[in-house]
Amino acid sequence: MGYKKLLCGRLYDGIRDEIQENREILIEDKTILEVGAHTATPQGCEVIDLTALTVTPGMIDAHVHAAFFDWREIPKDAVYYSDGMRALATAECARRALAGGFTTIRHVGWFREDYSLDVRRAIDAGFIDGARMVVAPHFLCAPGSHGDSTQSIATNPALSRFMEQQYPTMGSGAEFFRDAVRHEVKIGADFIKIMATGGFFTPNDSPEDKQLADDELRAIIDTAHSLHTTVTAHAYTAELVTTLAQMGIDGIEHASMVDRNTIRLLEKRDIYVVPTFCPYDEIILLDEEKLAQKSPEFQRKLRYYREALVEGRKALIDSNLRLGYGTDLVVGYQNYECGREYSAWLRNGVSPYRALRAATAENARILGLSDKIGTIEPGKLADISAWGRDLLTDDKALLDCAFVMKEGQVYAHTCILDNYR
Repeated sequence: MGYKKLLCGRLYDGIRDEIQENREILIEDKTILEVGAHTATPQGCEVIDLTALTVTPGMIDAHVHAAFFDWREIPKDAVYYSDGMRALATAECARRALAGGFTTIRHVGWFREDYSLDVRRAIDAGFIDGARMVVAPHFLCAPGSHGDSTQSIATNPALSRFMEQQYPTMGSGAEFFRDAVRHEVKIGADFIKIMATGGFFTPNDSPEDKQLADDELRAIIDTAHSLHTTVTAHAYTAELVTTLAQMGIDGIEHASMVDRNTIRLLEKRDIYVVPTFCPYDEIILLDEEKLAQKSPEFQRKLRYYREALVEGRKALIDSNLRLGYGTDLVVGYQNYECGREYSAWLRNGVSPYRALRAATAENARILGLSDKIGTIEPGKLADISAWGRDLLTDDKALLDCAFVMKEGQVYAHTCILDNYR
């Protein structure tokens, strides 16, 4: 690919909480060589003018369910479509995320047979364009849990029982879950994902439900760590998050109803949280129009737990936790619209720099890729995005990508602002 020089009007490098004016980035092939006010211009260097834009590291979304086909059909979406359609949906999610300026996405599990590993390999091999993928192929979960999408067809018990057989990491008992972890690692999982509590969009459980026994949770965490693999857990309540922290979990997804005592424990043990603010913004901010798009059961749960969600969010925002940036699934938007989470952070009073740091350097650390991505500095991969809106004042700025580069290659970009496909 040779040399490229980016002329940056404004630069957020992921290292400092500041926007620098008039900087240059020199790239050789996949790698950043120089960053400064004036860099070398080797012979044959391609110069790319980004002086009208704000340049950042390629953004990272640490909580994506790439295999979902359409938000309008959640959760039955997880049951009705073929595995082939799942693979295509995963590839399309990765392609559109990249076009939106998110050069890396973390796929946090799926229900049935999952082709995210194949899509990851195809992207890495250059067969298809897409964001870099960090993958947990399946949820480790119990029957009837938040990870069991056959809840949506439970009115037909025979069909539900038949479909359960398609879920390779759903079961019971410590020994089952030890083997499940070993299988996930064998097939190429980058990390392990546990469904530890119930959820909001599944119809027959509650976010307060503890859905795996202590010996099962401990078996998963200990086995993964013995294989040098990290573990994160879908968990909402202070009680269960505390239990997981004491067992040595690496991270928590959501943690939406934690208290300050639990947060202090997480801080002490340096356990990260990916809080996924945007799926719950409608109930936090009482957006009745958006709430009406959710299923009646989803709305009922959100309204019932609103006080706990409001208090938990305030505790997370006020903390010194390592917060990662992740969108999850948002009713009303597709799974590749990764910029939605930025809007949620800013609307809830989080500093733009904390949100930007979460989506770049902190997420790179969570993914174990700090040596490669997350900041713009010499030696890192040239994952770089640029934006036409003001990142410090416009909460929709990350929905309007004006330039994207992954590993030194420029890709087509897109604005998904007000795009409700």
